[in-house]
Amino acid sequence: MKANRWDDHYTRRARDEKWLARSVYKLEEIDKKFNLIHKGDRLLDLGCYPGSWSQYGIKKVGLQGKVIGVDLSSPTKLASPNFRFVQADVFSLDMAALAGEVGQMDVVISDLAPQTTGVKLTDVSRSMDLVRRALQIAGAMLRVKGNFLCKVFEGEDLRSFKAEVAANFEAVRLFRSQATRKHSREVYLIGLGFVDRQAGV
Repeated sequence: MKANRWDDHYTRRARDEKWLARSVYKLEEIDKKFNLIHKGDRLLDLGCYPGSWSQYGIKKVGLQGKVIGVDLSSPTKLASPNFRFVQADVFSLDMAALAGEVGQMDVVISDLAPQTTGVKLTDVSRSMDLVRRALQIAGAMLRVKGNFLCKVFEGEDLRSFKAEVAANFEAVRLFRSQATRKHSREVYLIGLGFVDRQAGV
């Protein structure tokens, strides 16, 4: 029988530990290093399907916190009293309406990824469209001093996007998780301490 090349250590570990996807270990590693998520936080998870990041967030924020997941596909295996799912395309998400319903967020995380074509320039361009939208949503939803995390593919636009994030946060970091597959070009960009420029803070 041919081995499944995707069935690696992290995949097996996630299955054993009842996580919904191996990507949870990326978030866990980043959270431990940068102290992103705290008990009682309100967390917005963009591109939440299949649900492992929301699953992790639910455990971290506790019953006093709240996790809002946004995706086109519902994470049907995820249920918790402090979790709410919003079925939406991030590009058509009504941020004002959502903010009015759930209030400001302490953390916005995004594991959004485009449908890859195998064409590097196309995939990087689509990825940048998603991360810029995630940053726009974070700017509308985060409280002052809130934190932001997003996945992005390495490419020519990464430096300019990092500068965009730096303009809105006290500190910016780039991080490659140990759980990222060897040949993947994904990295994670972290914005710490949101500064609401529009509010003159």
